[in-house]
Amino acid sequence: MTGIDRLKNAFVQSLGISATSDFDALAYGVTPGWDSVAHMNLVAEIESTFDIMFATEDVIDMSSFAKAKEIVSKHGVDLNA
Repeated sequence: MTGIDRLKNAFVQSLGISATSDFDALAYGVTPGWDSVAHMNLVAEIESTFDIMFATEDVIDMSSFAKAKEIVSKHGVDLNA
């Protein structure tokens, strides 16, 4: 499973969305179910999946799937591997 697949799986598990969702369209407050509680679950799931720890700024900035990819990559995770 590639890093991007693992990230998608974290979103599926945390937000209760379909694995066939349009991930590029996912956004906090827009995607049904992605509220503040789900956001914290998502953060915990991503941290656990990739064995990383986000700074507070990362948690606040993670407002979409695209931003999550950027933040995870910033922590040295190769999403293509």
